[in-house]
Amino acid sequence: MAKDPKPENGRATGGASRGGSRVPGKGSGGRGRTRPPTTVVTQQKPWGLIAAAVAVVVFAAAIISYAVVQVNESNANRVTEASQISGLETFEYAAGQEHVTTPVSYTETPPVGGPHDGEWADCTGTVYDVDIRHENAVHSMEHGATWITYDPELIADGDLATLEELVEGTSGLMLSPYAGLGTPISLQSWNHQLAVDSADDVRVQQYADFMTYNADFYPEVGASCENPLFITDPLVEDGNSRGADAMVTDAPTTSTPAAETTSAP
Repeated sequence: MAKDPKPENGRATGGASRGGSRVPGKGSGGRGRTRPPTTVVTQQKPWGLIAAAVAVVVFAAAIISYAVVQVNESNANRVTEASQISGLETFEYAAGQEHVTTPVSYTETPPVGGPHDGEWADCTGTVYDVDIRHENAVHSMEHGATWITYDPELIADGDLATLEELVEGTSGLMLSPYAGLGTPISLQSWNHQLAVDSADDVRVQQYADFMTYNADFYPEVGASCENPLFITDPLVEDGNSRGADAMVTDAPTTSTPAAETTSAP
């Protein structure tokens, strides 16, 4: 009678069983353990931080754009030579005009050069409420100042406030009323003059920026604009000179005549 074949090496080919059922884990090399399920964590995106960052970037871009626009507008109105100031009148008073203590009959109104008092009107951003003595104002222009005048009968209140804000505290500028000016506003520096109807005229700022202390246009570069005595006790038009009592010193001068007038288009 034939014998049943034996498994090789004493192993059962299908794994040991009891009662026809396979014993779990045996004969397969396993240990009978089940791996626990893996927990998957979904990372949340920081939408709040992203929105805040975007808002900051947009705000910064708006600020930069506004600044660029402002700079471009400012540069668009900036002048690099006197002829770019429309309506500017030009004269030719030479350096070395005579110092006098007597009144001077000036050709231009207001004057832009010529003989003048030995004392200069303070021009350190000074706002006067009186018609200052013209001979003293001319001396200030010889030192590089821009003298802004206005007709009290013609200027609007708002324009006067604008001019006061422009002048006050800005070295090289001075402002005063001028009786019978005939135009609301007139700006003058040595050998130059500009009449305008409104303080909002862009040429007012152009003139103040370009002409004041412009070494190409006035005789005594580096001369002082300070005169505390004139601030506390301003001389008025049709008044007398303080003469030697002014206690201010300046370079000696000689008399020279005025030349013909030219005007910008």
